[in-house]
Amino acid sequence: MTSIGILGAGRVGTNLAGKLSAAGHRVTLGVRNPEGTAALAAGLAPQIAFADQRTTARTADIVINATPGESSLDRLAGLRTELSGKLLVDVSNAARDADDGLPGDLCHPGSSLAEQLQAALPDTHVVKTLNTMLFMVMTAPETLAVPPTAYLSGDDQNAKKTVTGLLGDLGWQPSWIEDLGDITTARATEAMILVVPHILRRHGFKPFAVSLAR
Repeated sequence: MTSIGILGAGRVGTNLAGKLSAAGHRVTLGVRNPEGTAALAAGLAPQIAFADQRTTARTADIVINATPGESSLDRLAGLRTELSGKLLVDVSNAARDADDGLPGDLCHPGSSLAEQLQAALPDTHVVKTLNTMLFMVMTAPETLAVPPTAYLSGDDQNAKKTVTGLLGDLGWQPSWIEDLGDITTARATEAMILVVPHILRRHGFKPFAVSLAR
């Protein structure tokens, strides 16, 4: 059992919380207002705990960033002390919304949110993954007609090995996981968000992933 803290309790965070809790991990959802989570808790397993984001970051062994990407850097930079020595799994994409609310321009052109987080959190091992698919595919990759790809980017090999194990708990087969290299490779997968709005406008909100075909 691993203690996992998830920052952000939207669709991504709650989806990951449910699957990781079912896999036997001790999961805490980090929210802005822990006292106002009754409605949210009603749809989740009772063993999933709630705490403020600072407490969540401080007490978890592994922290997952599922906060909105455009504000993630500011939020997590303020948790540098709490995240020191921790593994931070970044699943967010930093893009400004277009007029219809879908992702538009990248917030960090020529870089990536993951790189910016690693620079702001030098004592934290940042690993980027699961940011190239809709949220429901993160925890049910087997439901797609074609095996999807989960890309990994990070500077620490042991951290990426740990994340690979977590991906296995989420249903990902080893052959579906592609280690791209160091944290700078995250700018490639984060740029894939630019294709998402075009797919959604044409096909609606249906599960898909941007995958590698061999």
